[in-house]
Amino acid sequence: MPLFISSIASGSNGNCYYIGNGREAVLVDAGISCRETEKRMAKQGLAMQQVKAIFVSHEHTDHVKGLSVLANKYQLPVYLTNGTRSSCRLAIPDRLLHPLTDMQCVEVGSLTVTSFRKFHDAADPHSFLIEGDGYTVGVFTDIGRVCERVTDFFSRCDAAFLEANYDVDMLMQGRYPFFLKNRIRGGYGHLSNAEALELFVERRSPKLSYLFLSHLSRDNNDPDLAYQLFDTHRGNTEVIVAGRYAETAVHTLGTEFLQVNKEAHIQVEIEYGYRYISK
Repeated sequence: MPLFISSIASGSNGNCYYIGNGREAVLVDAGISCRETEKRMAKQGLAMQQVKAIFVSHEHTDHVKGLSVLANKYQLPVYLTNGTRSSCRLAIPDRLLHPLTDMQCVEVGSLTVTSFRKFHDAADPHSFLIEGDGYTVGVFTDIGRVCERVTDFFSRCDAAFLEANYDVDMLMQGRYPFFLKNRIRGGYGHLSNAEALELFVERRSPKLSYLFLSHLSRDNNDPDLAYQLFDTHRGNTEVIVAGRYAETAVHTLGTEFLQVNKEAHIQVEIEYGYRYISK
């Protein structure tokens, strides 16, 4: 059974990532409204009824904005750390809230979700590795620095959502106040294009089919700049830039069709949709 993966939303205005196998699926974060999540998933042919759980990385608004409505409407279990829960105002009954700890494995049908702590300026932030049907997908966003666990888990992935938040020159020459620039690049903020590229070049697995460049800054990055930087080094990996205002297409691990199809085009998600670049 293949795995189906998509970025529903990615950026400081909202984050939500879908991983499923045709029987059950999970969402990582719910940072856009329930209505917008439903609309974007429906456009892709993804059924909310297959979503069996939501995993929350941390309490920042762009990761939990739609969480309460979505969980209550579909009666979905929500997995989050106690630190994250105490830092959120969630109108969700206790029976739907499940505590997460570092290096915990949660079974969701035939999917296994592993949580692990990361560096970010939040109460108790975690990233996730999702495994199913012989494939592994990582969600590595809102990461202040590349630690040993990020390196290890990234090297196992068949597909990964990897933060490429900012270009250093754009950040330092941009309009943000100095304290905010320091927060972003200070080890508990976000990964730069250069840091993400170093991880990709040095530690990717030969089986990495898809790399979703995620959580790009509106002010301090450029989708085409980020894409071109990674495209030079992509090898057999298809690079997709996850957009702020639109979902990506659904990509599939485990079909011969996509192994052929990815040689024909590269999908590039840009601010209001996506376009195709012929090879």
